[in-house]
Amino acid sequence: MSYVFLVDANKQPLNPLHPARARRLLTAGKAVALMKHYPFTLMLKRMVEKPTLQPLRLKLDPGSKTTGVALVNDDSGEVVFAAELSHRGQAIKAALDDRRVVRRSRRQRKTRYRKARWANRKNKQKGWLPPSLESRIANVLTWVRRLSCSAPISAISMELVRFDMQLMENAEISGVEYQQGALMGYELREYLLEKWNRHCSYCGAKDIPLQIEHIHPRAHGGTNRVSNLCLACEKCNTAKGSKDIAVFLKKKPDLLKRIQAQARAPLKDAAAVNATRWALLERLKTTGLSVECGTGGLTKFNRAKRNLPKAHWLDAACVGKSTPETLVMTGIRPLLIKATGHGRRQMCVTDAYGFPKQHKERKGSYLGYRTGDMVKAITPKGTFHGRIAIRYRPSFHLGKEDIHPKYMRHVHRADGYEYRSA
Repeated sequence: MSYVFLVDANKQPLNPLHPARARRLLTAGKAVALMKHYPFTLMLKRMVEKPTLQPLRLKLDPGSKTTGVALVNDDSGEVVFAAELSHRGQAIKAALDDRRVVRRSRRQRKTRYRKARWANRKNKQKGWLPPSLESRIANVLTWVRRLSCSAPISAISMELVRFDMQLMENAEISGVEYQQGALMGYELREYLLEKWNRHCSYCGAKDIPLQIEHIHPRAHGGTNRVSNLCLACEKCNTAKGSKDIAVFLKKKPDLLKRIQAQARAPLKDAAAVNATRWALLERLKTTGLSVECGTGGLTKFNRAKRNLPKAHWLDAACVGKSTPETLVMTGIRPLLIKATGHGRRQMCVTDAYGFPKQHKERKGSYLGYRTGDMVKAITPKGTFHGRIAIRYRPSFHLGKEDIHPKYMRHVHRADGYEYRSA
């Protein structure tokens, strides 16, 4: 399991503890008290004057759906803490789309005589991002602040761009030797795996070794530009050989058209994530910590060099040139964090046509509990753990059970996130 965070009586971060030592302190019950469960943090009952701290590096692997987080000791190579943070950007986008449809239909029905006002929101501030992207940045910054309050973090490493596009397009940017080196191969392969969805372009086979294939063969004047490359299994690559793709797929015109279109199409999702990362970089600089940047190709290179499996938190641990030669991660189990939000601002829920379904005033809490609180309930039926959904009657929803609040006690109050162990 991950190390246990420790702070003193003034909430100043100290060196994380091994779980066995933290367990002994908790058993004694005199030296420390439980501060919070997620991440598990203990508080000393005294102040520590001039503590000897081991600085840690916070490493981030931002993604469209999931961001990897790792705390690494650069001197010893120990991974102290790991987490995978799931974003809710797609849910926000869907909610905004639904709201836009309802509002537009309602205006069309009720106020057709009014002048259209859809062009009154053009003046965006510099650096403005849509809410679905802004939420990803907010989630990452929230956890950077929380971990900074629990651990002695001295530096941050983040994956700034998924692919070094300039390096792939311009062979002379840093010399031919670097362009054709091992790192270049990882940059290119990672980009093609993302672009072609990790399957053979010709037969659609997945979960097999894939080879880089030239759409327009080099024997007929094709280049090594990334727009002329795709992925193919060994069987399809051998069958195509040096044939032109139009000849090879003359009996499959639909497939030919799709491959040619996909070869020209950019990675829109990757572009959106890259834009988010640049905004995240600017905000991380305001923390006052030194920020190191790396590319996705370098991350994969570091992970493959250390024979580590593919995982978001392992990618985070391998971000940047500062990655230790040996990473010690014995017993590390990443904390799975899912962003759930803090509820809705709607005063009432509307139906598909925009009409209210209920007129009761929404309340944030009831009997001291809120929806999303993590509780432990010891009832005559048994012991239950999990998140609750409050109801305005003395019976709350916990899993598949309805449980009275008198059997419950708080484990972790709702903070906009859901937690579970890997």
